[in-house]
Amino acid sequence: MVTIKDIADQAKVSSATVSRVLNFDDSLSVSDETRRRIFEIAEELEYVPVRKRKSRKKVKVGILHWYDSSRELGDPYYLYIRLSVEKRCMELGYEVERYANAGVFTDLDSVDAIIAIGKYDEDDLEKIVSQNSRIVVVDYSPSDSYDAVVIDFRDAMNKLMGYLHGCGHRRIGYLGGKEEYHSGKPVFDFRFQYFKEFMYFHDIFKEEDCYFGEFSHQDGYSLMNEALKKEERPSAFFCGNDNMAVGAYKAIYESGLRIPEDISIVGFNDLPGSKYMVPSLTSVRVYTEYLGEASVDLLSEILEKDRRYVKRVVIPVKLKIRESVSSLNGNIS
Repeated sequence: MVTIKDIADQAKVSSATVSRVLNFDDSLSVSDETRRRIFEIAEELEYVPVRKRKSRKKVKVGILHWYDSSRELGDPYYLYIRLSVEKRCMELGYEVERYANAGVFTDLDSVDAIIAIGKYDEDDLEKIVSQNSRIVVVDYSPSDSYDAVVIDFRDAMNKLMGYLHGCGHRRIGYLGGKEEYHSGKPVFDFRFQYFKEFMYFHDIFKEEDCYFGEFSHQDGYSLMNEALKKEERPSAFFCGNDNMAVGAYKAIYESGLRIPEDISIVGFNDLPGSKYMVPSLTSVRVYTEYLGEASVDLLSEILEKDRRYVKRVVIPVKLKIRESVSSLNGNIS
């Protein structure tokens, strides 16, 4: 931290002179040139007077984790969001307090504001808001009552399903996950909702081609093995996230089939390793860094501008087309 002595050394005057100049002491006999030089050096060094340092309140932001540390490592999607939140907080000079077990909502009034990463229902959010009303929800929002940063699931699924349909695929399977809130109630899955809408619209939905487990490598593997036991199977599968796609790849290769020649696979989230899979995975790119940054920026509006109305920021997605989908257009009768 810059001190008066640092300024005095550069200006080649005494510390007492610098102090009196910066405190606008009119009784001090010093040339205008010296005054100007002291102010310029103080500005260049970004000097903050002691009185301002003492009065400036350090902002502390609490980060609620929907995933525990082991699940966060197993599925790094939320890890990337959290890291981008922490990076933006550091840039703004905010301190961060992590709450490892987001299912226990206590001591939330000890921080200035809350960023809740993951999926929280109305009951969860009411418990949080009863302790701290300054909150931004990231990735999921059960209503329009809270500041939130989310992605456009409808646009994402329409892009992905439209691409598969455009490649000639008509029988498309679904490997998805079932999730629960901390209360045990099921989380509404927007991916499956818009998958069904697309398939019903084109009159090609088949309930028997939909499989559910957890969003993990293991369940991607076991669910794909289950699908491969049937005599007739889809020509393409949507995987609820890239982790499930990794498991599906393994099951397909172990069965002696090839991607995309025998089965096409698409994922969701486009984690960094997806482009290095063999073949590289077509997936929906979710900009986790923007989700994190936007949530902190929303929070700073609440803290610094005392914004009273609710804001909802929707982050766009991008379809990353790679090598895991084949074209069947020449085979359509």
